[in-house]
Amino acid sequence: MTCKDKILSNEYADLITDYVVAEEMSATQPVDFCFHGIDENYGVANVNRSMIPPMSIGYYGYSAIPVLYGLMQIDGEIFDPENLIEVGSIRVQNPPLSLQGAGVIVGFIDTGIRYELDVFRREDGSSRIMSIWDQTIQDGEPPEGFLYGTEYTRADIDRALQTDEPEQIVPSVDLNGHGTRMASVAVGSILNQGLTFRGAAPQADIAVVKLKEAKQYLRDYYLISEDAVVFQENDIMEAAKYLERMAIALHRPVVIVIGLGTNWGSHNGTSPLASYLNTVAGRRSRAVVVCGGNEGDKEHHYENSAPDVVEIRVEEETKGFCLELWGTLPDTHSVRVRSPGGETSQEIDFRSREDREITFIFEETRIVVSNLIVERDAGEQLVFFRFEKPTPGIWNMQVYPAEGELRGMGVFHMWLPIANFLETSVTFLAPSPDVTLTEPSNAERIITISTYNGTTGSWFPQSGRGFTKSGNIKPDLSVPGVQVSTVLGPYTGSSMAAAIAAGCVAQFMEWAVVDGNTPTVESRAIKSFLIRGADRSENVVYPDNRWGFGKLDISGTFEVLARLS
Repeated sequence: MTCKDKILSNEYADLITDYVVAEEMSATQPVDFCFHGIDENYGVANVNRSMIPPMSIGYYGYSAIPVLYGLMQIDGEIFDPENLIEVGSIRVQNPPLSLQGAGVIVGFIDTGIRYELDVFRREDGSSRIMSIWDQTIQDGEPPEGFLYGTEYTRADIDRALQTDEPEQIVPSVDLNGHGTRMASVAVGSILNQGLTFRGAAPQADIAVVKLKEAKQYLRDYYLISEDAVVFQENDIMEAAKYLERMAIALHRPVVIVIGLGTNWGSHNGTSPLASYLNTVAGRRSRAVVVCGGNEGDKEHHYENSAPDVVEIRVEEETKGFCLELWGTLPDTHSVRVRSPGGETSQEIDFRSREDREITFIFEETRIVVSNLIVERDAGEQLVFFRFEKPTPGIWNMQVYPAEGELRGMGVFHMWLPIANFLETSVTFLAPSPDVTLTEPSNAERIITISTYNGTTGSWFPQSGRGFTKSGNIKPDLSVPGVQVSTVLGPYTGSSMAAAIAAGCVAQFMEWAVVDGNTPTVESRAIKSFLIRGADRSENVVYPDNRWGFGKLDISGTFEVLARLS
């Protein structure tokens, strides 16, 4: 099999690793694998699953197994620019500033794009899309330096648009519509003088990565709902690398926007994806905008100090779910599990790195527990639970300080999967709505967006909340995301808020980089400019774990700049 075949095959495991590990694997073990690098810190090894142990966090480490990401959506044909007016985008589009994202590339990592729609074309009918890398189509040429998928250039797209059957030339389609909605909100063209449609940055160029869906073995490992749309961490990293290379090759400012999220991870921005996005965001003329998710009201986060009893309600017909417990230094923890029928496991003290299996006499449930006393990237304890065929009812997780340790010094956190990954309701009975921003939005340098209702000005209860697990300030800003007008109709979710924010960032990039006013800006500097212009209420103490530093107001940013000039 070629490396491309191994990347795509479910018979090969994808492991996020580094060059040293890959070299050791090649030198010391007769293992069938391929390796390709992402940057100087990360790469992906595609390894024959029949020649290695089954997936286990205890064996491979937490960061080596790609976590899975889902869409941040919740779900009128009349276009309503209300949310763009709310953030000041339309005011900035008009004279005297006339900033519409010209010269800036906005890159979307999502479900693809319906490239034939008028909102992605110029007035002459040609496409505003510079390229589409479709990771799901394997019969064309991949981008240079990549091993899978097919890249379609603007010339390919324009040629397709001149025919009656464009999909015969560019067969990339967005069947889900999520990526198309995001792109239309962020960069949709002005149609009918803005009466029919417009996005926040209607003259920006567009780049798109359509992600391939996760391999079945990973869906099985994480016990994901069959209906969920799921993507792998390493494919998202490859997508970000593709857009980053575009910025280098074309010497253009690039805004990368991600409307995906997951509850798996330390919630401190330490995952491989978060770390890589931090690296990209720190480079000049780059910005990374990420939504904060819709987990604020889902009852999927728990926080307390040990000893404690954590109660989890599991509905009927739940096939399985995963649960993560993250400790806080200096404590380590041990665990007992009690089933709804009253059977209690022995205390698991995690002195060994081997996976532990919990079974019950009167329950069909099987629980596999993995433990890392020090997870490599976060530096803290991680306990990972896989509940297979859980009995419906109330499960008790009895959490203790490890033997000989002081009690109650450190807080522990638990997270259940995002709602889109669950077939039924699985919730904590005493949840905390805080620290519910989805990963990778906890990464320091990226621009993290929470969601409010632009019509009422009120907080959107489903929006993820900060701060990070260690108390770092996140989110950065809040943006409307309720009933946002998209080219496919009104839509709600934190991904819509991130799309609006990305368009506003493109407007600022035009002023800063294209027009030469502050050509060396990167994500953190852009974030600071936007924070200075944000709309803040007298009734809120900032920074706030819901609103960040306030409501995004791009026109307010330029008002501040005008006063300082």
